[in-house]
Amino acid sequence: MSLAKKIDHDTIAAMKAHDAERTSVLRLVKAALKSKEIDKRAPLTDAEALQVLTTMIKQRRESIEQFTKGNRSDLAEKEAYEITVIESYMPKAASEDEIRDLVEQTIADLAMSGDDLGPKDMGMAMKAVQASIQQKGLRADGRLVSEIVKARLAK
Repeated sequence: MSLAKKIDHDTIAAMKAHDAERTSVLRLVKAALKSKEIDKRAPLTDAEALQVLTTMIKQRRESIEQFTKGNRSDLAEKEAYEITVIESYMPKAASEDEIRDLVEQTIADLAMSGDDLGPKDMGMAMKAVQASIQQKGLRADGRLVSEIVKARLAK
C-alpha cells in the first residue's frame, strides 16, 4: 500500500474513532501531500511523499524551538504530538552509530576508486552517504550526517 493510501486509510480510522487530534494532524499531512501533488502535476512517489513528511517534521521542530523561547509550552506540546504522528509514517531513524558506520563504509568505498579524500570532496561524499542511507531504507538528520562526514574528511 502506498504511503498516501495508508494515510487516507488511517485518517478514516481516526475519524471513526473520534480521535480529533490525530485526525487533525493526518488532514494536515494529506493537505501537504495534495499540494505537492498539484505543484508536480502528477501523483507523488513514496520517496517524494517521504520528502514532504521530512519537511513537515523539520518545520515542526523549528516551531517547537520558537514556542519554547516564547514560553508557549502548550503550543510546543501540540507540535511535538504532530511530530510523533508524522514520524510513524517515516522509515526507521538511523542512530548516530549507524550513521558513523555508513559514513566510514561509504568513504572507504570512494577512497578505493582513486586518491585520498579531503574536505574538498564534501559534496561528493555527502551525496554518496545520503544515497547509501536511502538504499538501506533508513532516514537521518542531514545536519548530523554533514557533521560526521566533515569530521571524517578532516582526518
